[in-house]
Amino acid sequence: MKKALIEIARKTNIADVRTLENFFDQNGDKSQRLDTALLDSGVLSEDQILRLFGAYLGLDFLEQIKPSDVPVEFVAKVPATYAQHHSLVAVKAEDSLMTVATSRPLSLYAMDNVAKLLGWSVKTVLATQAVINTAINTAYEQRVTVLEDVAGEVNANNIEGLIGEMANSEDLLDVVNRPPVIRLVNDILFRALQLRASDVHIHPYEQKILIRYRIDGLMYDMLTLDYRILPVVVSRIKVMAGMDIAERRMAQDGRCSVRIGPREIDLRVSTVPTAYGERTVLRLLDKSTGIYTLENLGLSQRDFKRIDYVLDRTHGVFFVTGPTGSGKTTTLYSFLKRINATEKNIMTVEDPIEYQLDAISQIQVASKKGMTFVTALRHILRQDPDVIMVGEVRDQETARMVIQSSLTGHLVFSTLHTNDAAGAITRMLDLGVEPYLVASSVAGVLAQRLVRKLCLECKEIVKAESEQMRELGLGYAAFEHIYHSVGCEKCFNTGYLGRTGIYELMVVNDDIRQCIYQRKTAGAIKKAAVDSGMTTLRMDGLEKVEKGVTSLEEVLRVAHTDEY
Repeated sequence: MKKALIEIARKTNIADVRTLENFFDQNGDKSQRLDTALLDSGVLSEDQILRLFGAYLGLDFLEQIKPSDVPVEFVAKVPATYAQHHSLVAVKAEDSLMTVATSRPLSLYAMDNVAKLLGWSVKTVLATQAVINTAINTAYEQRVTVLEDVAGEVNANNIEGLIGEMANSEDLLDVVNRPPVIRLVNDILFRALQLRASDVHIHPYEQKILIRYRIDGLMYDMLTLDYRILPVVVSRIKVMAGMDIAERRMAQDGRCSVRIGPREIDLRVSTVPTAYGERTVLRLLDKSTGIYTLENLGLSQRDFKRIDYVLDRTHGVFFVTGPTGSGKTTTLYSFLKRINATEKNIMTVEDPIEYQLDAISQIQVASKKGMTFVTALRHILRQDPDVIMVGEVRDQETARMVIQSSLTGHLVFSTLHTNDAAGAITRMLDLGVEPYLVASSVAGVLAQRLVRKLCLECKEIVKAESEQMRELGLGYAAFEHIYHSVGCEKCFNTGYLGRTGIYELMVVNDDIRQCIYQRKTAGAIKKAAVDSGMTTLRMDGLEKVEKGVTSLEEVLRVAHTDEY
């Protein structure tokens, strides 16, 4: 074989003959398989080695593999972990003959096992490991999951041996030959991630179990299961999250990680007892999506520049407000990412820590152990910080500490649950903070909501009805045409794909400070801010409607009428 490979290299110029001869001379006494030895040595590129063996064995070499070419029979019968471990994937199925690409030309046993798993004859071709891995991950992620079929396999009595199936970071692609209940739970999670769901709800009723997904902020019913399998499904989820499967009368929280190929997904699990059994909610956090940059949040150019101005300050408090699930934490993370962490000491106190940030010290709140927002903030101030992020201002003590921290020369970011930007000021006053402290410390407030973006593939433009506009109080939004959601296969017939933010940025100036000193209402503060050039949530939303980013219905759903 060595002589033949050298001769092929000499005739074809695939590889340098002298390099190949030197390698064989130096490694002639090793028992390692020849293709593996060459690949491990690094003397030739993987591409060169595979082309050499392809010429020697009479095998074709594929430079690219389309995930759509991977036959469904291969995905259904060969576990993803086996395909990844042995670096092989099918590229064609025809007349009981499966063409399988591998990056290990002499791995005959692996090919024999694939033939047994498939029950087909196998023809070998060659491709690099990177090309094969990409095809495996994409093909298995795109597989069509028929949850009803998997659910039908689950036996209500199939709880024995469940505890032994616990895994710290299970790969959701690997469902072949798994017990039915594990396949069902894996496929429920896998389908949720395919549909970009942020939460999975397992809701028990008297005669059924309803599986619901939250996609782009709205709930969708996805699957109905036999109510008798509830204990099995919940027990499986508890095992994954390290929770007590014997405790069914108390609420529990847990967390774990699962994988989809190379992607790592964090799961936060919560169970509560109800009249018909335990209700379970799973929050999905995809670590691979990364942290949004300030440019990707959907801010207008006007607000973008004003936020940059606030971020350049050395002290002051900047609040982000909005209801739960409106993207406040994501916005705060983008602020921290925007600030140069190499020149400044940035510290955060969060509950919980959602994403790990480079070069930033993050502290997890642990109330049972005495580490609250207030105590953590006291300790942080002794750590010589420049920028501090406090996850949420919940009480008077935290509010006072945040204000004091800014007055002692720190830039502080935090969140509040208020309807608009002006409401953050009155909330601080209601918490007992003196007006002069609020006026001198608060640099700005950003109120935000999330709206669904229209699907680019199927959105259409329609004529705006002036009568409807007047009824909705949209006299200042005099646009003739608006975009409308239709629905297509790409957006799962919802008409929307992804979300963006609408914003209301109030930078505190002298007029607003006078309102704070005089303890004026939120409406009066909002009027002063609008007079100073602030764009309200509804105004910003209607600008995005006019540009075709979102629909009028979405903006009206999340943004209140401007009253001040």
